[in-house]
Amino acid sequence: MSTHAYPVRVDATLQEPLSRGLWLVKWLLAIPHVVVLFFLWIAFAVLSVVAFFAILFTGRYPRGIFDFNVGVLRWCWRVGYYSYSALGTDRYPPFSLQEEADYPAHLRIDYPQHLSRGLVLVKWWLLAIPHYLVIAFFMGAGWSASNDGGSPALWGTGLIGLLVLIAAVVLLFTGRYPHSIFDIVLGLNRWGLRVAAYVALMTDEYPPFRLDLGGTDPASLPMSASS
Repeated sequence: MSTHAYPVRVDATLQEPLSRGLWLVKWLLAIPHVVVLFFLWIAFAVLSVVAFFAILFTGRYPRGIFDFNVGVLRWCWRVGYYSYSALGTDRYPPFSLQEEADYPAHLRIDYPQHLSRGLVLVKWWLLAIPHYLVIAFFMGAGWSASNDGGSPALWGTGLIGLLVLIAAVVLLFTGRYPHSIFDIVLGLNRWGLRVAAYVALMTDEYPPFRLDLGGTDPASLPMSASS
């Protein structure tokens, strides 16, 4: 398996032991985050349009907008990891755009010093179509049609949702989260977040068609400082 260091790094640690039954009510516990993320995604969409024109005319992604949008993706990933994108922790996600070193889910994206002015016109719709088709299978057909970067759903209808449901049932009866399922779920989420960053114009490097399994991103060995 290739370990090319893609500039989007997604890491997570399975925090055991996990409650057998808490996952049954996480949809309720996550509601405050979903409400906040609804407004953050509106800001994300508006600022992404601003970034689009900034890249088109200057070849640069405004750093303040970049940091904010990375923060939204990071917040979304933490909520998804806590809830039904992974169920990998029972620790409640922080209400923060910033990287939280002690939280078990992490997202880092390298800031691009320069971006192609031409690619910005086509990568978020035309070039990303093959990945949209793959992610529609991973996360449910509605994900790729309705989301620009993977805003959280309470429970996916695709492969991720099915695998997490299986893990939840196993957890309910045995008290253990199957590690093999966890590794696949993390790989699928990692793929989706890489594509989200690409279509959000945060990198010109095309996402690999590669399932990097496990909680540690190959680019995080060793983990380097970034946004």
